[in-house]
Amino acid sequence: MSRREQTGLEDELGPILPGRGASDYERYLRTDELLSLQKAPEERAHRDELLFQVTHQSSELWLKLASEEVEEATVRLRQGEVAAALFLLERARLSLRLVTDQLDMLELLSPWEYTTAIRPVLGHGSGFDSPGWNRLRRAVPALGEAFHALRRRAGLSLVDLYRRRAEVEHLYRLAEALVDLDERATLWRVKHLKVVERIIGGEVVGTQGTPVELLLGLVRARFFPELWDVRNELTELAKAGGGT
Repeated sequence: MSRREQTGLEDELGPILPGRGASDYERYLRTDELLSLQKAPEERAHRDELLFQVTHQSSELWLKLASEEVEEATVRLRQGEVAAALFLLERARLSLRLVTDQLDMLELLSPWEYTTAIRPVLGHGSGFDSPGWNRLRRAVPALGEAFHALRRRAGLSLVDLYRRRAEVEHLYRLAEALVDLDERATLWRVKHLKVVERIIGGEVVGTQGTPVELLLGLVRARFFPELWDVRNELTELAKAGGGT
């Protein structure tokens, strides 16, 4: 291929999107901005700050996606579109799984080096202030309300819904999707607690002056406690001979 032909091909396949970057890939994903959001090597108190920032920044992105999917699923439920909502909730559940899995990276931090080099530069930074997690927590109650509105419209108690599963399969699957999301959030809380205990200990005070023991209490928190409580009712009914 001649130089002229090569130049012409480069012109034809070169970037056409606006923005910074040598390619449309870089411009569309805004990689210049994205990859500049971490401290430069000369700014870091310890080289592991990169690991710490990448883990938490990517968590915020997945939590943003999970929150938007939950919000949109709520809109779809209000419109009676259960199948569409289920699809979106599966995305949210998987986002939470990925957020949980990547916490494994933090277990590769040295407790001593984290405590002496990284923790001092965090200020009062705390996971309690996570915009992504707090947005998700704010979005979930409306999701629960939309589910219960559909259930009540069908004239069903939660016990009825589970006992008559075959008749109301779509609502049963929706209830279980909410439980899946709730369970995944609990697994994230547990993993977060274990990572904190592994790095700084379980009987110390966090960066906001909050005892780590507080996290242990939050492990039992539920987005949809009524969907867990109904299992107790179903078990008691079965024991009392109240089968279908």
